[in-house]
Amino acid sequence: MELDAVTNSVLNAIDTNGFRQEGAYNLRYNGQALCHGDSEHIKIRRKEDKQGIDVYISSEAKGEQVHIPVVISKSGMMDIVYNDFYIEEGADVVIVAGCGIHNSGCNETRHDGIHAFHVGKNAKVVYEEKHYGEGEGTGENILNPVTQIYLEEGAMFTLDTVQIRGVDSTERKTDVDMGPGSRLVVMEKLMTHGSQSAVSNMEVRMNGGGSSAQIVSRSVAKGTSRQIFHPNAVGNALCKAHIQCDSIIMDEAQVCSIPEIDARNVDAQIVHEAAIGRINTEQLLKLRSFGMTEEEAEAVIIENFLR
Repeated sequence: MELDAVTNSVLNAIDTNGFRQEGAYNLRYNGQALCHGDSEHIKIRRKEDKQGIDVYISSEAKGEQVHIPVVISKSGMMDIVYNDFYIEEGADVVIVAGCGIHNSGCNETRHDGIHAFHVGKNAKVVYEEKHYGEGEGTGENILNPVTQIYLEEGAMFTLDTVQIRGVDSTERKTDVDMGPGSRLVVMEKLMTHGSQSAVSNMEVRMNGGGSSAQIVSRSVAKGTSRQIFHPNAVGNALCKAHIQCDSIIMDEAQVCSIPEIDARNVDAQIVHEAAIGRINTEQLLKLRSFGMTEEEAEAVIIENFLR
């Protein structure tokens, strides 16, 4: 299917691996499934009772990818979608998602994606999700993702989320239940500017012995934007967890980091740390000594910080 220039531009921004109409994929466009395909080991089926898809990933899937981007170019649309992923025992897969909004109008455009991952024993999943907004309109771009993760024994899940441009408001909710020996890695990267706001609430419940979680958030707040990051690691068994929140604050922005740890077992080991501060002055001066302007130097520092 031939895609228009706007759709291709947005896809290039949210799918860093490159969206192609081959293998397992599903492109949702302005509230409808525009095109989709299956692979030998990954099947995608449209839900019958509500908007969304069910993705079935076989245990035979090894090193495969599935791409499920969302593109909205209709100003004033409110899109809600429910996607469920069923990953069989021993599978190894990369799931590339993300939502991009091109808003050329004056109306609020919003996408709420509710994703649930049912990850089988010893399966390995990397989930990449990028949020992006663009367009010459004055209407707000709003994204409210919900991510629910259920890890069976020995499963490993990497959650890599990025939001660096064009999203006026976002409220993210992440809930994780971890079985014995399972492992979770979360990397959240965020930049806000202007009057944008971003809230991220996360609860990770380590229910099985030997489970472990690493949660890292890096953010930059500019202008008068506001950020709140509230991760909670709950240790219900012998487990290990580390939460790290690092933020750069600029201009008149506000950043609130609330790392929370809750040990409910004598063998739970949970650590948290948080830091908020301005751009390092020494780094800024060093880059400026190479002939950069202050703006150029700041851009280099921020890019490396969010890498």
